[in-house]
Amino acid sequence: MLTARPHLLNSCVVRSAVLFVFTAILSAAPGYLKAQESQQILPLSQVRPGMQGYAYTIFAGDQVEKFDLEVLGVLDNFLGPKQSIILVQLKGPKVEHTGVVAGMSGSPVYLEGKLAGALSLKLGVFTKEPIGGVTPIADILNPPTQSASAQASTQQLSLPSESSTRTGLPSGSALEPIETPLVFSGFQPAAIQQFAGQLQGYGMVAAQGGTATPRPEDAHLAAGEMAGMVLVQGDASINASCTVTAVRADRVYLCGHPFLNLGDVQLPMARSRVVATLSSDLASTKIVNVGGSIGTITGDHLTAVSGKLGAPPPMVPLDLTLQTAGGAKTLHFELVNHPKLTPLLVALTTFSGLTQNSLYGEGTTLHLSGEIRLQGHSPVQIENTFAPGDSLTPDGLPIALNMQNVFTRLFTNTFELAKVERISLRVESVPGRKSFTIESAWLEKGEAAPGETLRVRVLLRPYRGPSRIEETTVRVPEQIARGTNLRILVSDADLLNRASRGFAFAGAGSGPTGLDQLIALLNRERRNDRLYVGVFAPSPTLLWDDKELPNIPLSQINVVDGRPTPGTVQILRESLAGESSIPLGGPVSGVISLNLQIR
Repeated sequence: MLTARPHLLNSCVVRSAVLFVFTAILSAAPGYLKAQESQQILPLSQVRPGMQGYAYTIFAGDQVEKFDLEVLGVLDNFLGPKQSIILVQLKGPKVEHTGVVAGMSGSPVYLEGKLAGALSLKLGVFTKEPIGGVTPIADILNPPTQSASAQASTQQLSLPSESSTRTGLPSGSALEPIETPLVFSGFQPAAIQQFAGQLQGYGMVAAQGGTATPRPEDAHLAAGEMAGMVLVQGDASINASCTVTAVRADRVYLCGHPFLNLGDVQLPMARSRVVATLSSDLASTKIVNVGGSIGTITGDHLTAVSGKLGAPPPMVPLDLTLQTAGGAKTLHFELVNHPKLTPLLVALTTFSGLTQNSLYGEGTTLHLSGEIRLQGHSPVQIENTFAPGDSLTPDGLPIALNMQNVFTRLFTNTFELAKVERISLRVESVPGRKSFTIESAWLEKGEAAPGETLRVRVLLRPYRGPSRIEETTVRVPEQIARGTNLRILVSDADLLNRASRGFAFAGAGSGPTGLDQLIALLNRERRNDRLYVGVFAPSPTLLWDDKELPNIPLSQINVVDGRPTPGTVQILRESLAGESSIPLGGPVSGVISLNLQIR
């Protein structure tokens, strides 16, 4: 008996220790409890007004917290036919203080201990009671498909202020999707402000945040924690964050409403960590750090964003090198490859990289060069020069808008999806403003013979400098008929592009019929830091897709004119018979037209 007592004592100690550890695990790991509760769902048909429930979200740190709520009713067919919303009132000290918080969308809502849906909508601003909408769980786990036009119409559910006034509905009192914080790390507010209008058009609210060191446990997501979509990463980052509604094996459901209504997508998914929650009567929001990538966002639909844990999809590398007399500095970024997002992200990232770099300063002429490598196609060559203006517009903004225009043209082509492999940009900074205006031009004589070479002199006025004369030569075509009048056009690049391509260059009329042809057109566009002299003959040019057929006989035009042809056709009354250019090192503007008689 003496030997049995220590054994009995040890057994009691072990059972007590196990009970203590088990209790500590349960109390310290609310995600474990949620995982158990989320296995049972409550159908919408069982939801009744007055039901008491609760939801999970993070207000600070990694601690998932519970807050209470009460069902006010069900709004049938709110998002569309058979797509209802549960209207709830949030209760508890924290939510009554903060209201519905940006980033709270996706918070799992439980009624009778069963998962009923995700908090996704908020009602009004400056309201005295926190009232929100809950997307039913069935619509989250099986989001309805819809057309792009229908998706666009549901992104903003509130009425415009003018319509609200006419209908008597107070402005801001409609149910709206809870804002998804678009977290900018490494971006100054001035850079974000330049593109604020476009960001608001996407239905996102810009928020500053940071990045967190990736952790091994990042991929162990639970309901109530936060994850999001990675748009840019590297020396600066842009991420959107929502609350996780449910995790089913390797499938993750979050937000409870669309991010951008993009449908099926391939975006990196990352873990998000809340630093603090900022309370505001106008718009409370979470301040978030973004951790490591944990998978792929695969769906962005009306009632949920869904993803898959695992390896993230590839992104597009962007290298931005800034060169000055003092040296060079290269920034590295990675962007998502998506037709609607990449053009804006390239512009925003490029502009931020320029303005925040210590080697960059206002009042400098910037020379842009580089290339865009596309899978299976020739690269797009980038080269242009930008001088500072007299307005308060930052000097780097024209470069950003130029890059956005190029990518918009690539991604909005109707032929095939442009798969970008790499973007390499180089910006050389030269002190001072170097720009030129064409004031006058003249030929050495008013008559010439076929095959003769003539000198052309141009009077240029530099910015805040004495006028100067530049000289170049043009050659009269051998085949030109005597007695013909030629037009000599002295101009900048844009005007010569339009004169030689007509409406095709302006975006109307004829155009390319394939991505290769579009790339060829982009690479043939003239540079704006050169003075151009073009020789135009009074003979028609046939523009067939991306091909220019100058001096085409009228008999061939009659064959094509008025008959169905593959591709698109445009006829210009003149043909560009020759051209020359003078590099000036700064943007050129202006045009002078001269006449030359062929004797």
